[in-house]
Amino acid sequence: MNIDFYAAFIIGLMGAGHCLGMCGGVAAALTLGMPGQQQAKRWPYLLCYNTGRLISYAIAGAIIGGAFAGIASFGGYSTGLVSLRLFAAIMMILLALYIGQWWQGITKIERLGQSLWRFVSPAAKSLLPLKSPVAALPFGLLWGWLPCGLVYSTLSWAAVSGSALSGAAVMLAFGLGTLPAMIAVGSMAQQLQNFLRNLYFKRASALMLLLYGVHTGYIAIKQML
Repeated sequence: MNIDFYAAFIIGLMGAGHCLGMCGGVAAALTLGMPGQQQAKRWPYLLCYNTGRLISYAIAGAIIGGAFAGIASFGGYSTGLVSLRLFAAIMMILLALYIGQWWQGITKIERLGQSLWRFVSPAAKSLLPLKSPVAALPFGLLWGWLPCGLVYSTLSWAAVSGSALSGAAVMLAFGLGTLPAMIAVGSMAQQLQNFLRNLYFKRASALMLLLYGVHTGYIAIKQML
């Protein structure tokens, strides 16, 4: 298992505060209209929703990873993947600045997906309120395409993974990293939510991502020289 897999998992884990802001309300809304309000009945909905969301991430990673690997292979262009890795490092640095609340420019990247989301959003909303856990699976599949700077930043790592399978694995790892935040909000674990939203946690996470991004960029530049 290569370093990109672990890096993607850390991005998802450290970006928990962003996940709560972007998708937290959605996860909390999953229980609207369910039969009964017992805590135990939330878990099948959360499991199916997050399974669908992770499948969408893996599909996106496979598409991006396979496409860029094919381009590099067709052109015999290994230098191109090194350049893309430098781009991925820059994206991670920008993401770190965003998570640490030092610079919000990465939100502009989210606008790139608005056109697609205008088509997907009505289909996702039409599934609410969810009548059964099974209905949460397609809902998660659709919601996985929500425009998100965190997702787009991780997709840049999937692009340099070298294959469709590796790209899918990178995005799956990212999705697994987001699970604690999404499970917390869905199960109303308020203490964990407060911790994930804490500014000190966000900035400590951002510093770790920033250092990893700088280190990755340094290695990419050395390979290009």
